[in-house]
Amino acid sequence: MAPERNLRLVRDEPLAPAVRLGDIHLRNRLVTSSSLLGYGVANAKLIPYGMSPISQFVPLERFGAVTTRTLTVEPREGHFTTRDQWPLHELPALLKRYGQALRQVDGGWLNAFGWCNVGLDAYLRDYYPRTRGQNTIISVGGFSAEEFVTLIDKINDAVPAGDIAAVEFNVSCHNVNFDFNAIIESVLAEAVPRSAHPVILKLSPDYDYLAHARLAAKHGVSALTAINTVKGLRLDPETGQPLLKNRFGGLSGRAIKPIGLRVVAELRDAGVKLPIIATGGIRTFDDCREYFWAGADAVSLGSATWFASYPGYALSPLYAARVRNLLRRIESYQPPTR
Repeated sequence: MAPERNLRLVRDEPLAPAVRLGDIHLRNRLVTSSSLLGYGVANAKLIPYGMSPISQFVPLERFGAVTTRTLTVEPREGHFTTRDQWPLHELPALLKRYGQALRQVDGGWLNAFGWCNVGLDAYLRDYYPRTRGQNTIISVGGFSAEEFVTLIDKINDAVPAGDIAAVEFNVSCHNVNFDFNAIIESVLAEAVPRSAHPVILKLSPDYDYLAHARLAAKHGVSALTAINTVKGLRLDPETGQPLLKNRFGGLSGRAIKPIGLRVVAELRDAGVKLPIIATGGIRTFDDCREYFWAGADAVSLGSATWFASYPGYALSPLYAARVRNLLRRIESYQPPTR
């Protein structure tokens, strides 16, 4: 059942007509990006670790879908931690860890969390049952076709067909130091046919996204997410040392919006027909409309919204009000026909 916090927000608001992207069912055309809202719910009572504080004032049930943090077969510390409960006296240690995995840079954010997550089994046991009021996209990642098959089989066993919007394959993350070009075709060929749920492939602008989109269409993928973060680097100007523990990180936020728009447009120019969920620097209604004009079928809010800069938690309700207003506008918006 959905948290009472969200039920109070949405009880008197009618739900917008549902949207179908092929066989993917969304409540509207506005979804949330992977990792930004953790697992869709937090264990911490005071500090919403793993979730933007803004999300405490936004009805997550009203989004087209909420995408989880990327989940792996086994728990991964990555370059951060799997913990999501921190007592007050350990807050300095938490902030230090954040500083090694997430940095604000010009026009966006650079992160290298490295797929830190509790593992799929723990998610399905401890988190998923508490988010049944949301429409969910489960993001999964692995380093072989066998791992993706295992992930799909576990989701099939635990989640009946139709109970989630889709499973998103993250075969494009730079923060785990792995070349996904070597496995992407085998992943799609072996794991997609086994899925009882629609599959979304997340594309990276740093890989051959046109070739990967064609592979997705060939192997029965239902939709594309464009784009994943852009590989980037920042150095301390005093010491020359990388700002992030992983050295390289994924750049997100306003700085990559022109790249995201280019990728969506190039996919359409190349004749790719699969539905596209666009992400990259989206914050306002005009950002959404730009992506729709470029060829997207839905849009996803990432760090440009959920990691907005504000002093502590004080302005979270204000930023949340902007997100709720954007939700209302998207619910009644009809994208241009192509």
